[in-house]
Amino acid sequence: MEQLTQLVTDVNSFIWGLWCLIPLLCGTGLYFTIRLRFVQIRKFPEAFKEVFGGINLFGKRADKGGMSSFQALATAIAGQVGTGNLAGAATAIAMGGPGAIFWMWVAAFLGMATIFAEATLAQVFKYKEADGRVVGGPAFYITNGLHCKPLAVFFSVSLIIALGFIGNAVQTNSIADACSVAFGWNKLYVGIVLAAVGGYVFFGGIGRIAAITEKLVPLMAALYLIGGAAILVMNFTEIPHSLWMIFKGAFNPAAATGGLIGVSIKQAVRYGVARGLFSNEAGMGSTPHAHAVAKVNHPCEQGYAAIISVFIDTFCVLNMTAFVIFVTGAVDGHTSGIALTQKAFSLGLGLGQYGVPFVALCLFFFAFSTVIGWYFYGEQNIIFLFGEKALLPYRIVVMAFLVIGAVLQLDLAWQLADFFNGIMVFPNLIALLGLGSIVSKHLSEFERDGRLRSVK
Repeated sequence: MEQLTQLVTDVNSFIWGLWCLIPLLCGTGLYFTIRLRFVQIRKFPEAFKEVFGGINLFGKRADKGGMSSFQALATAIAGQVGTGNLAGAATAIAMGGPGAIFWMWVAAFLGMATIFAEATLAQVFKYKEADGRVVGGPAFYITNGLHCKPLAVFFSVSLIIALGFIGNAVQTNSIADACSVAFGWNKLYVGIVLAAVGGYVFFGGIGRIAAITEKLVPLMAALYLIGGAAILVMNFTEIPHSLWMIFKGAFNPAAATGGLIGVSIKQAVRYGVARGLFSNEAGMGSTPHAHAVAKVNHPCEQGYAAIISVFIDTFCVLNMTAFVIFVTGAVDGHTSGIALTQKAFSLGLGLGQYGVPFVALCLFFFAFSTVIGWYFYGEQNIIFLFGEKALLPYRIVVMAFLVIGAVLQLDLAWQLADFFNGIMVFPNLIALLGLGSIVSKHLSEFERDGRLRSVK
């Protein structure tokens, strides 16, 4: 088992290294940034206004016909904002120095253009079944856009394994570990409760998923951002120095920390970009499943919403983690991951040991919302592969993985999740680049004629 874990770890180091997915994902983002004429800058005010101007936590109930644009956005953010925002930023800082955050920003900026393309294509190629159920995602635009069913099947199988099964197991593992450390709770009981609550959401269908995410996502984001903002206010004099560390560390890592973290520019770029892309999921093919079911007048409307999802994930939540770590001086050259985030909040809030329960509570919200989002992504692909008849066994298997994930040591599972996350990117990027002209055509038409009609 140890040899298998090491083998998968080595493969992941290459896939998520500087010579594979990082240049492919960033290159795709750069391609769409240029081809769409910096849509993430030009249309950001309009996207922001459209998303937050119409926010309604008690909006129209979603049904098989789809969700509201905000509900779809909330479901996408539920999948994006997870343990990576608490542990990922801390790991990037510990392994790549403060400059890694700068490269996270670069990855997110380029990712905004990529995710616009994903959401737009998901809308263009979404499919309505005989019973009125709307489904969509990369498998559908690969099949109906590229006309390559085998590639779509490869993507769907990879996503179901990566997110629906193994990914959700490692999310509950994080929740169970945090609850065990913070509150002394039995991990098995935590897993059973999570499976029961998860089952309640899963069996409620798209309506219940939308109802939960549209309330849970704003709540969890507000809780974390308010706690972090309080720390920044109390340590506001350290913010300029934190910014200096980020920009200095991006190009001279050793100087930014006085040698406390001995890293190179290569490490800063690698860990910053990799953890940033892993967090916001731009180009990975996961979030289009949520954006596909949004009820909008034009595909580009949901593309705008997708841009905001990356902004919230990286420039709000992930940045909050980073700046809290910097202003509290939590970096010690040894602590990493969720432990570093817990240490920073404990120091910043002046709560001593009570900072750990605060982070554990935030982790619960973040990770459980990710479970909901990832379950939904897997559901869309189960329908693509097998039809609705397979939903019952899929839900039962996911619930079983939630319990298993809570009680087992999952070093191999974490590595397998990273592996399947990585390989499902390739068919999605092939489709995005192959269908780029369709994205460009829809954006040009939308800017010219507005949202009254859509190119078919």
